[in-house]
Amino acid sequence: MEHSDREIKRYFRNIFGFRVRNVEPFRIALTHKSASSTDVVGGRLNNERLEYLGDAILGAIIADFLYHKYPLEYEGVLTRMRSKLVNRNRLNNLARKLGLPEMMRMDNHISSNTPNGNAFEAVVGAIYMDQGFKKTYDIVLRNVFLAHLDIDTIYVEDDDYKSRVLIWAQHNKHKVAFSVKSSDSRKDPHYRVVLSLDGKEWTQGMGNSVKKAEQAAAEKALASLKEDEA
Repeated sequence: MEHSDREIKRYFRNIFGFRVRNVEPFRIALTHKSASSTDVVGGRLNNERLEYLGDAILGAIIADFLYHKYPLEYEGVLTRMRSKLVNRNRLNNLARKLGLPEMMRMDNHISSNTPNGNAFEAVVGAIYMDQGFKKTYDIVLRNVFLAHLDIDTIYVEDDDYKSRVLIWAQHNKHKVAFSVKSSDSRKDPHYRVVLSLDGKEWTQGMGNSVKKAEQAAAEKALASLKEDEA
């Protein structure tokens, strides 16, 4: 569906909380490639270039936010947290909450969620073009991420214990190794994994797959670290 300039301006004022200065970037941001139009020099007008720009701007905004929100976290933890906040599923869900699909101009046969997340990135690019970086930073954080996501809950829900142990070991100059010690029958496999720290056994984990056993061992290791710090 194609919306008028007034409707586009009203949407961004009501949902994103700012007044659009130049509506053209937003019209392009809301145009999927399946509904491309041709400009005066024969180029195709759709949101792919703004998506590229918005992806970079969004990454910088979230990286800066996390850097200051979690001043004691390692680089690897911050990188993984940023990926969780801007992954495709997250952006697709945010786009739906913001009502972006209803504003999009695209072929009716497009059913994938992907255009929604891509459109969100394109919108970030359009906001940057219209408002500059500082205002875009405030709009994206305040009216989108902090308004629609519980950042602290997402942070503590990180259950990739193995990655967290490896990051801890790297930053504290320790050597960590995971080794499979046993596997029961093929019919009902059960694995025991030993986690070693600097060549000495640290913890063990059990699971019906090697991955689950590794995660169990790593979870115990992180728990012991917390006990040592207490």
